[in-house]
Parts: sequence; C-alpha cells; structure tokens
Amino acid sequence: MTTKDKIARRKLSLLELAGELSNVSRACKVMGYSRQQFYEIRRNFQTFGAEGLIDRLPGAKGPHPNRVPAVIEQAVLDHALAHPCHGALRVEQELRLKGLAVSSGGVRGVWQRHNLLNKHERLLRLEKATAERPFELSEEQTRLLERFSPEFRERHIEADHTGALVAVDTFFVGVLKGVGKVYMQSAIDCHSRYAWARLYPSKLPVTAVHALNTDVLPIFEEHGARIEVVLSDNGREFCGRPDQHPYELFLQLEEIEHRTTKVRRPQSNGIVERFHRTVLDEHFRVEGRKTWFETIDEMQKALDLWLADYNAKRPHQGRNMNGRTPLRAFVDGLKKAPAKTPPKPQGETLTTRPKQASMQTENRAA
Repeated sequence: MTTKDKIARRKLSLLELAGELSNVSRACKVMGYSRQQFYEIRRNFQTFGAEGLIDRLPGAKGPHPNRVPAVIEQAVLDHALAHPCHGALRVEQELRLKGLAVSSGGVRGVWQRHNLLNKHERLLRLEKATAERPFELSEEQTRLLERFSPEFRERHIEADHTGALVAVDTFFVGVLKGVGKVYMQSAIDCHSRYAWARLYPSKLPVTAVHALNTDVLPIFEEHGARIEVVLSDNGREFCGRPDQHPYELFLQLEEIEHRTTKVRRPQSNGIVERFHRTVLDEHFRVEGRKTWFETIDEMQKALDLWLADYNAKRPHQGRNMNGRTPLRAFVDGLKKAPAKTPPKPQGETLTTRPKQASMQTENRAA
C-alpha cells in the first residue's frame, strides 16, 4: 500500500467517524483534521468518489497552455543533435529562418524537459544517438573493425582433425657470430598444435621444402595420416610460379593444397605466429643467456630438446586443447581424420627424400 492509499483510507475513516458520532468537530479533533479540511474532503468524495480522496499536486493538469507545439519541439531536438554547441538564442534565430517561431525561453524549456540544458549533455546525447543509428560499413571500415574489435579477435582457425591444416612460416632468429643470420623454418598442425622447427642460414624455397620433407611429412606417414592443406604467407620461399617454384612443385607432387594469407596480415596465420612468440620467450631468450652457441648445429640440438618437451610433456592452453599435450591431441585427432586415399601409381610418386645431412652440407656450401 502506497502513501497516497494510506492517506485516502484515513480521510475515508474521518468521514465514517463523523457519520457515527454525528459531530463534525469531535471527529476532526480525534482524527487531527480541521473543519475546513473535513468539508473539502467530503465535497471531493461526493463529487469524484474514491478518487477524490487521493491527494493531487497543485498546478495545471496536462500540458502547459504556453508549451511549444510538438513540431517545434522536435525541430529544437533535431537542431540540438545537429549543432549541440549552439546556445538558445542562436537556435531561436536559426529556427526563425526556417519559419518556426519560438523564443529562446521556449528552447531552454525543451532542453530542460529532455535533460539537454547544457552543451555537454547535448554532446553526450549526440554520441548516444550516433551509436544507436544503423549504418552500412564500407570495406575499409570492416577491415579496421576486424583489426581492433574484441568480437572479431575471438575468431579462430578451425581444423577438424590432424593434418586438416598445417601452418608454416619463416622466423628470423638473429645473427650468430661467425655464421651470420639464422632463420627458423617452422610448421604447426592447427588441430593439435604439434610443432616442427629447423634452423637455416638463409630463407630460400629449398630450405622450406627441406623442412617440410625431412621433419613434417615423415611424422604424418609414421601415423598413417596425410597433410591436406598448407597455409603460408606470401614470402618468396613459399610462393611463386606454380610450374617453376620448388615449394609449389613439391606441394603439387605430394597432392597438398596451398593456401596463402592476406598480404601484410600476419593475423591470418596467427597460430604459427603465436608459436614463434612461445619459442622465442621460452627457448631462445633463455638458452641465449645460458649457452654460448658457435654453430647452427648446436642451436638445432638445443631446439630439438625443447621441441620434444613442447610436443610431448608441456600441456597446451590453446583453443580446444583442454590442457592436453600436442602429441596427445595429435593422436586423438587421427581418429577424426577421413580414410586415407589409395596410393598413387609407382610412376607418379616421389623417389627418395634427401637426407638431412646432405641438405645441411649443401646449405653450408651455399
């Protein structure tokens, strides 16, 4: 029961008590009302019934007679959003040029009713109206939104099973004294996060082919699986003429589809880029302060030990990994892979893969 209802019930009790006692003065004294209030209450009750007992605020009922028309009020609101820094006098003059007669006091009255009395409130209202207004995004706006919006950042590369997508990239490790620049050819299975990495003194198509042929493909063949798609950037070691480029030719021979990311968009290959950050933070920056490396072979041995721990022992916190190691996820993903296609005729297959030692000898000679 509200306060108004309690007051109305008290007034009704006053009228009933006055009828029982047949004495208005005594009833008013008991209930705490004056005789003038009693007669006013009785008159309202006789005229309006029970609603007459409810207290009403004094003043005009309904809109004020001097209130501006709805058309002018809407014009004032539209002008407030179009020019939020204009004062009341300026708004009055602008509207008069459009044939709308309104005083500066009327403008302020409209602003007050809609909480737009100062320019800061009008600017905030403009910001809110702009945020709620539907509009179509251009291609450039969509690109910027995908770059900065957290909702778009949550999109992930999906791979249903092991071998569905293998991301590859080249990472510049640094400069080794007496050797020169050191590059890392890395590959990672996007389903299981199982990773491979090999160090080279240069980044050439032949080194990219060697890393894929020597390290990655044998693991898949050992488990009776195959790589369906390789995702890389547009680097010269990965892309070129399909009929001449060594990497493109090798993928064609292995019947592996080659996809590339957008130009200057490393986020499109985010899984392998994140792996680069992990190997940099957890291995190179640590081992580089503990061990003095003189050759790439020494760096490769230390990297192989770290990769063995990364793939087989280190729990992964990536999407859909649930704390599993990459090796466990690799094996689990084999169950989801489609049946292996029958082997090609003998004349269409590759002969033998080059051995690792001979390849490293060729790189040193180069």
